[in-house]
Amino acid sequence: MEPRSENEGVSMSQLQSSWEMHQQNVAYLPDTDMEPVAASTSLPDAVGDSDRNIPRICGVCGDRATGFHFNAMTCEGCKGFFRRSMKRKAMFTCPFNGDCKITKDNRRHCQACRLKRCVDIGMMKEFILTDEEVQRKREMILKRKEEEALKESLKPKLSEEQQKVIDILLEAHRKTYDPTYADFTKFRPPVRNSPKTQAAKRSASLLTQDLSSEDSTDLFSSNGFGTFPEPVEPQMFSNLDLSEENDESSSINIDFSHLSMLPHLADLVSYSIQKVIGFAKMIPGFRELAAEDQIALLKSSAIEVIMLRSNQSFTLEDMTWTCGSNEFKYHISDVTQAGHSMDLLEPLVKFQVSLKKLNLHEEEHVLLMAICILSPDRPGVQDTSLVESLQDRLSEILQTYIRCRHPPPGSRLLYAKMIQKLADLRSLNEEHSKQYRCLSFQPEHSMQLTPLVLEVFGNEIS
Repeated sequence: MEPRSENEGVSMSQLQSSWEMHQQNVAYLPDTDMEPVAASTSLPDAVGDSDRNIPRICGVCGDRATGFHFNAMTCEGCKGFFRRSMKRKAMFTCPFNGDCKITKDNRRHCQACRLKRCVDIGMMKEFILTDEEVQRKREMILKRKEEEALKESLKPKLSEEQQKVIDILLEAHRKTYDPTYADFTKFRPPVRNSPKTQAAKRSASLLTQDLSSEDSTDLFSSNGFGTFPEPVEPQMFSNLDLSEENDESSSINIDFSHLSMLPHLADLVSYSIQKVIGFAKMIPGFRELAAEDQIALLKSSAIEVIMLRSNQSFTLEDMTWTCGSNEFKYHISDVTQAGHSMDLLEPLVKFQVSLKKLNLHEEEHVLLMAICILSPDRPGVQDTSLVESLQDRLSEILQTYIRCRHPPPGSRLLYAKMIQKLADLRSLNEEHSKQYRCLSFQPEHSMQLTPLVLEVFGNEIS
């Protein structure tokens, strides 16, 4: 800044002398860049998300501002300067004409004009904390940090081993689930007939209207979950005696005269069973089980896991399973044209809706599928203690994950709700078995089923 004399008769030597005297008589106040947070009542800048990246300028010197300090937008340096000046009741005198332009580079040259600028932009000494208030604030901040550190130390954490199990299950799911559903084009094509009766139309429409707050899952739509093509090993189901139970078929009233969707959905289910097998083989500990127990677990849980998988393609807006294009968008009416009645489909869709509304993380979803497969009370399981230990391990990981990673309010009672879903699946599994047996007793329809479907569902362990 170039000093200007009000009196043209004043020489430059006099100005220089006046400036040196000013420097000697006025106590110099150091300009620190960082001030203790507790020493001011600084407030964060109230800006919207769209303004967060806009540079904020100090109203005193034009440097980068860090927020509102003592009622004005300033940088840390000017915040500290104002606080020190007010607390010391400093009296400054401008050696020039009292209107020095304050910038980032020269702000230390004239404290008088700098302090005047602070006041002009609205900085108020009333906002400055006393020494006692500063100390109390510092103690409060320190106490809060200690409480947060203690809370963090007490918070459950996933161990490296638990995280590794989750990572393995995530990888297994991604290898056996194709979100593009590209393989669906390889199935026998879907053939849709319009419902023949008003009753069929009415039941489907009422169900859709009734499920705004319910949950459900569709077996065949779930099969609609394409997955990474992985070689299936149908031989692991070979050498099993086929047995048919038809004592309950008379209680099911299904119209088998036109099952146009059966071939397509049979292929879809068969494809999904392959993916369930591939997923199960990658569950840590599953391969340690005897081959007979692996088969028993897969045969009993396959349809339940398919229902769980199908939740990823289920949409609440129209209660359908959307697997890519409209050709593979499955409505309730499509499944009725594959031989299943509303006794299965109504609770199935309700299950799908409520499961969707849990908003499970992918980690929780894969853990739930693994827990479902490793159920020690499945018919035909011999080494129940080993299966139970594997399931308990996964259950512990799921509970820990929910506590660590699933924020409230969604985490409230989430584990209990997920376990209830497994109980719901058992009921759906039972109803599916009844309707499948009724369907499989019709030769013209059973011939549409794939060998893998016949082995898994047709040879139920009892």
